[in-house]
Amino acid sequence: MQVAIGGTFDPVHDGHRKLFRRAFELGDLTVGLTSDELAPETRHVERYVRPWEDRKRDLEAELEPLAEEYGREFEIRQLDEPTGIATEPQFDALIVSPETREGGERINEIREERGHEPLRIEVVDHVPAADGKRISSTRIVTGEIDRHGNLTPEREGRGKFPPGSPESTSACDSE
Repeated sequence: MQVAIGGTFDPVHDGHRKLFRRAFELGDLTVGLTSDELAPETRHVERYVRPWEDRKRDLEAELEPLAEEYGREFEIRQLDEPTGIATEPQFDALIVSPETREGGERINEIREERGHEPLRIEVVDHVPAADGKRISSTRIVTGEIDRHGNLTPEREGRGKFPPGSPESTSACDSE
């Protein structure tokens, strides 16, 4: 089975790992990693998103051991539009989180318009942080939690702008 997933993955956290595990349970994975241009458009909160190459490198480091564990293959492709790669005919399933389910349904509408079979949409629940709220990249980069959901009140977070830029008001912290 060919499985698709899309996102910014900056930084990768335990919620993402849960999505990746489910994908590898089903088949080989293709990740649509948002381009530098698309990434800010998909954020609900304005914040600095690291460059595509840096995110790709970190994503590969996360996916390699999981792919090996499940005996699967993976590919990372640039995602230039929100509906991205999943509208292509070769995919069988799409992994989504609860808040991106509607996007998955829209992808199936596009696939139907193009004469492709609908994707099996797999909704994977969030992973809660220590405070019971969901783990999210935004919470990590603002310094609330780490990638495992542990509360980190002593962290400053990443801020809205690239490190070293004149607008930057806080140091980059990607843990």
